[in-house]
Amino acid sequence: MKKTVILALSGILLATSMPAMAQTYRSDARQYRQHERIERGIHRGRISPREADRLARQQHRIRQVERRARYYNNGHIDPRSARKIERMQERANHNIRRANRNGYYR
Repeated sequence: MKKTVILALSGILLATSMPAMAQTYRSDARQYRQHERIERGIHRGRISPREADRLARQQHRIRQVERRARYYNNGHIDPRSARKIERMQERANHNIRRANRNGYYR
């Protein structure tokens, strides 16, 4: 009986916390992939030091916006801030792709 109640309560707790965790995981995973793409471009010589600095500053600004959104919303990201972060990440994705290609399209 106790096991059933504990399992039910833990299931409810897990289900209610999933949306916030999903957004955090998704944006963190995307940030990580973008960072890896920047590092790969630097290693292969496709991204210059100046471009790398610009892309790193852009990634830092995204992290600042995300951190600020969590601070003002008790550790959660509201839908409006999530859209803003996603737009910023899309723009960063475009800039990383452009820097890696250096004018060449495949």
